[in-house]
Order: sequence, then C-alpha cells, then structure tokens
Amino acid sequence: MIAMNADVQLGGTAVPAALGTPRVSRPPEPGRGTRDALRRTGVLVRHNTAVLLHEPGPLVGRLVMPIILLLALRPLYEQAQGPGGTSQAVVGSLVTFSLLALSIVGGSILSERVWRTWDRLRATPVRPAELLVGKAVPVLGVLLLQQAVVLGFGVLVFGMPVAAPGLLVTACLAWGLALLGMGSAVGVTVRSYGQLSTTFDIGSLFLTTLGGALVPLSTLPGWLRAVSPASPGYWAARTLRHAAAGDTGPTLRGAAVLLAVGVACGAVACRRVARGWGRASAV
Repeated sequence: MIAMNADVQLGGTAVPAALGTPRVSRPPEPGRGTRDALRRTGVLVRHNTAVLLHEPGPLVGRLVMPIILLLALRPLYEQAQGPGGTSQAVVGSLVTFSLLALSIVGGSILSERVWRTWDRLRATPVRPAELLVGKAVPVLGVLLLQQAVVLGFGVLVFGMPVAAPGLLVTACLAWGLALLGMGSAVGVTVRSYGQLSTTFDIGSLFLTTLGGALVPLSTLPGWLRAVSPASPGYWAARTLRHAAAGDTGPTLRGAAVLLAVGVACGAVACRRVARGWGRASAV
C-alpha cells in the first residue's frame, strides 16, 4: 500500500501526493541542462539529416552544377587572366552555388512553418537556438561536402595551387557558417515559398555578381566596385582566394567578417523564433 505522503518525482521536482504536504524542490544535477540541450539538439540533427537524405535530388544538384560551371568558365578566365584564372573560376563557381544552397536551410525552416510543426516544436522544451542548430548542422555538412568536391576537383584536375590548406579550411568553415546564418534569417522571415524563391534567386545572383565571384571586380563599373564590400559574397571570394594563396592576414580578416555576418543573422533568427514572429502566417 502506498503511503499517503509519498511524493511523485517529475523532472527533478517532488510533487506532493497528499494535500498539505510541503513542496520540495531538488536542485538540478550539475551539467544536466547542458546534457539535455545536447540530447535534444542531437535528435533534431538526426531527424533533419534523414529528411535531407530522403530527397537527395537538390543535394546532388548542388554538387554537380558547380563542376559544370567550372568546366565552362575556366578556359575564359585562363585566357583573360593567365594561370590565375583557374583559382578565379574555382572560387567563383563555389561561391555562386554555395549561395544558391541557402535555399536548403531556408526551405527546411519554411516547410516546418507551413506544416505547423514549428509551433509544436516550440511548445516543447526545445529552445530557439537548438531548433536552428538542428536545422543548420546537416546543411553545414552539405556545404562542406560541396566545398570539398569543388576545391578537390580544381586541385586534382586543373592543378589549382593551394599554398595553405589550413587557411583554406578556415575560410570554408567561416563561409559555411555565414551561409547558415543568412539562410536561417530568411527562413524565419519570409511568408511563402514564392517569397523564399524570389529572395534566394535574386539575392544570390546579386550578391555573387556584386562580390566579384563570377565576374572579376576589375571589370565591373566603378560604382559597383565601391559598394561590393557590403556583399558577403565579396568577402567569401576574397577570403577563399587569399587562403589558397597562403595570405594569413587577409584570410583571417575575411573569416572574421564572415563569422560576424553569420552571428548577426543567427541572432536575428533566434530572436524571431523566440518571439514567434511570422510562425502562423506562413502559407
């Protein structure tokens, strides 16, 4: 027979079984909050990875299209710039299609909002940052794979020189994190797939052109060259080229700018998720 003054343990708090029994709260175990957060984030990462792999078509496209563009652009760049044209072609195709890959993380977030599963997730103990990290980590894996394929193809097939592989890895990580922050911010802001498509199609092409990824900055009009540093694509192309050349200072400065972009956009996304802005209006 159960005693009337027995307590039922729920989530570390003793809930009295009989009226009048004083409530006793036990302090949480050291590190338990962190472990719970990591466990929840891990579940979200596994789930979103499975969703990405279930429809691999967009992923394959993001890997194949940069190679096709690279094959087409390299002869033109080499004719105009000599041996340095190979690096311009590799970096240009990589930046162009990694910007288009923003639609992966943005689309996955918008889908959750359209399906109303975003509201259900927010009703659980999952925090806004955990939701966004769970979406972003699988896409980061896709971006790093894309970068490895394109850069590896450029090095092994076209002989692209890489003076400092460590700097190149740093630049790739910084660019990937900036992309995830921007994609998350767009994904929690737009209200429809039409707005998402318009934002990414026009924005990616504009940022790529303005950044000098597809077209060398020296060939652009003066007013475009003056405003090009406002584009994350400019810093991505510049940082990747300096990293391949082994220029430590410019590479680290460019990586810092890209990380600042990612952190700022990620903070905007977390704030919107925490406040629930736009979550019921996506259609």
